[in-house]
Amino acid sequence: MRNPTPVIFIMGPTASGKTALAMALLQHLAAELISVDSALIYRGMNIGTAKPTAEELLLAPHHLLDIMEPCQRYSAADFRDDALRLISEIQQRGKIPILVGGTMLYFKALLEGISPLPPANPQVRAKIEQEAANEGWHALHQQLQQLDPVAAARIHPNDPQRISRALEVYRLTGSTMTELTAQKGEPFPFKVHQFAIAPTDRALLHQRIADRFQLMLDNGFEQEVALLKSQGQLHADLPSMRCVGYRQVWQYLDGEFSYDEMVAKGIAATRQLAKRQLTWLRGWPEVNWLKSEAEPAENLQAVLSSLS
Repeated sequence: MRNPTPVIFIMGPTASGKTALAMALLQHLAAELISVDSALIYRGMNIGTAKPTAEELLLAPHHLLDIMEPCQRYSAADFRDDALRLISEIQQRGKIPILVGGTMLYFKALLEGISPLPPANPQVRAKIEQEAANEGWHALHQQLQQLDPVAAARIHPNDPQRISRALEVYRLTGSTMTELTAQKGEPFPFKVHQFAIAPTDRALLHQRIADRFQLMLDNGFEQEVALLKSQGQLHADLPSMRCVGYRQVWQYLDGEFSYDEMVAKGIAATRQLAKRQLTWLRGWPEVNWLKSEAEPAENLQAVLSSLS
């Protein structure tokens, strides 16, 4: 039986005002926040992820923040398991779970379930990485193109993590990732109210992204990446260091381009992320749109009204 306590999703592109809205809701609801962000899970990655400050977290604690080291990996399946557990625990406390973030793959996994993909196999993965060292990732991407053209069209030739995973899945199961992901898992077992917040003017979103990236740099983003880099456990192809901004600052610290180029590339990568997030959301079922430029009270009332 479904728990009658609702669940609220606050989704949207980066720099759209999701966190501010979610924190405002806590002033009006008996609720707890669950972060839906594949970057905020990492410890020591605070500035470049726009992680809530210590003061903000005292007022509005978030679940699923700072749960992994940057050298570790965390999948959509891991997120779904953690989120379902937390939702049940929050509802048992008589509170409303509010899930807030921009990692649309996590929201999709939560709503639709996880396809029956095999767990990672270190031996198969090591063999693929050795092949890549010998032949190059472009050759492996071409191999994927022959096996699974749909996945190859979706995965960039310069994305070793996803190329490796797609080939690993095929070698472990004899089925392509496209075939397996067409099989859905258990659907979301809770009543949900879904909201997406975004500026109606794309230029406004671009300006907010540029302003926020510059503020991160002013607050020590470069020094944060340098500290992570100096610890010796990380490399540029880890999921944590592939987060927007971190990869560009890492490359700048490696001398691949100038400071100004790093800023331009970081802003461009963040815009591309926002574009992908909006593309997901435009086809999202049962979503209620909110405007970033609206008065905060207007958006707040829209969410509260949905619960009545």
